[in-house]
Amino acid sequence: MVHTPYLRRLILCLDSNSICIRRKIPKVDMGICASIASEIHDDAYGQENAVYYREIGDTNGVHVIGSTYSHPGSKGFNQDSAILYQGYGIEDGAFCGVFDGHGKNGHIVSKLVRNRLPVLLLNQRNAIAKISTSAIYTSSLKRSGSVNSELVPSKNFMKWKEAGLSAFKVMDKELKLLDKFDFCCSGTTAVVVVKQGGDLVISNLGDSRAILGTKTENGIKAVQLTTDFKPEVPEEAERIRKCNGRVLALKEEPHIQRVWLPHEDSPGLAMSRAFGDFLLKYHGIISIPDISYHHISTNDQFLVLATDGVWDVLNNDKVISIVASADNEEAAAKAVVDASTAAWKRKFPNSNRDDCTVICLFLQNKSQHDLQLNI
Repeated sequence: MVHTPYLRRLILCLDSNSICIRRKIPKVDMGICASIASEIHDDAYGQENAVYYREIGDTNGVHVIGSTYSHPGSKGFNQDSAILYQGYGIEDGAFCGVFDGHGKNGHIVSKLVRNRLPVLLLNQRNAIAKISTSAIYTSSLKRSGSVNSELVPSKNFMKWKEAGLSAFKVMDKELKLLDKFDFCCSGTTAVVVVKQGGDLVISNLGDSRAILGTKTENGIKAVQLTTDFKPEVPEEAERIRKCNGRVLALKEEPHIQRVWLPHEDSPGLAMSRAFGDFLLKYHGIISIPDISYHHISTNDQFLVLATDGVWDVLNNDKVISIVASADNEEAAAKAVVDASTAAWKRKFPNSNRDDCTVICLFLQNKSQHDLQLNI
């Protein structure tokens, strides 16, 4: 197969351990930036798996809005990837993405998606901006998705939703075209939050999770923004079985439902939506994200995105408490990962520890608010 110039760039990015984003993008309404910028290197902001990227030339005097951190488990390769992109789309915009790979080449899939999806999503958003707003609004209302606000989502949200559905679809197709790698039984989750001004657009695929810390009379409380798409969710199991996939648990782990081929005891996927996993795409596994909306209020303090290595051992309220108690924005993500690693050792001392990856995005200046919980 002859690779397109983009596919060749993807492979070069993977081999050189860098994210290369060099695409020029026309201006559109809402102040979307003219380019998604130069070049991102994993080592520019510390860990290879978790990248905090800010536009070159915009870093002097710019307040740090969050942090990201990843720690490998005890299974081998760290298959998690994450990116916090400050200045995404508009000056005060942000892209947060956490990707949990699985299977033999899961670490490859998660990095490829992390490296590509921010560009692809903004490209799609710019293309859609040229289409009639009313047409997009009408079309989007007829498609799946949810609203995490009493407010009716704006037409701008509908454009981002259409862009997200399109970008996720294209991303999965591009992975399938990469004949250099076998992704038949390898894939990745994706939980993505795009912040544009006072709006959050949340896209979710798989069992990674996004939560919101919001201020109440009783302290900072957790609001879950995404659904964990696992085979035990009734609607997910119904779709899989309609496609002749099987949903059942192993005797040695009866609490974990897995997806199997119709006539083979493989591969046993523990989620119902994912990029990759092309062997199961004929049997109910889909790469269509659930896309929702939240309008930021003055009580909303921060977001936390994390892979299931965190949620397996810490509940939402505990994670919110850790972030609220962190010394500053830069320390928050590592504090959650450290607590997760300690909880794994305490709760499951004889089990293989999962990779743990976290992004914390602060919606208010932490130094200007008392985020301590009333315990």
